[in-house]
Amino acid sequence: MDARDTDLKKELDAALQARRELGEEYETALVESFLEKVDQRIDGAVDRRVRRGLAEQQMVVARGAGSPRATDSWGERFGFGIVSLVLAVPLSAIGGGVAHLPGLLVAWAGIVGVNAVQAARTTPGLFGRRRKSGPDGEWQD
Repeated sequence: MDARDTDLKKELDAALQARRELGEEYETALVESFLEKVDQRIDGAVDRRVRRGLAEQQMVVARGAGSPRATDSWGERFGFGIVSLVLAVPLSAIGGGVAHLPGLLVAWAGIVGVNAVQAARTTPGLFGRRRKSGPDGEWQD
């Protein structure tokens, strides 16, 4: 567990403790505050991944390999990630509001699962199923 996960766990513990002390009338505000912090962490992670993807594309072009192939579905992956994040906020609020922490965990497990399936579908070799071979660098099963 890295420092960011520890910080987020501490914030969740603090929110749960505040809910116990303040009562149910502040529950919505506490959940929204925590979800805002989670949303900011996700936005930061997405920004880092987007910058990394752009840097990798620029490296490929700079090394003389030409422009990325049309089959590189970077745009599709980026769009799917953005839509996933946009839908994550209301799903988290509904899951957390209805079933509290277990509901929030189920909502995020579903979000992560859908994104993992999409990543596996659009990124050959992500889970070791495919490998590059040959001078043209084509993917093979």
